[in-house]
Amino acid sequence: MAQQLSASQLIDDLTAVIKDAESLLRVTAAQTGDKVEEIRARAQETVKNAKARLEDVEEQALERAKEIYGDADEYVRGNPWQAVGIAAGVGLLVGLLMSRR
Repeated sequence: MAQQLSASQLIDDLTAVIKDAESLLRVTAAQTGDKVEEIRARAQETVKNAKARLEDVEEQALERAKEIYGDADEYVRGNPWQAVGIAAGVGLLVGLLMSRR
């Protein structure tokens, strides 16, 4: 679960960095000079590559989520009474925790 939260946070952070970099590129569009153009070209390529990697990570995460859903669905269909028992136990725990507040 911590890994999923970290991956989710990483995706959010990378998305924010990409948006900031795109904004910076738009703001500096009027700047001229060989060095500026070279840096802008590198930055644009880096943003493009980061977007592609982010799309790959999101696609992999979606595929993994579908696999997990399929496994859970298969388990519940194969063991309906155990699934009901687990759900009841989790509900009981949540109810106990909420009643303490």
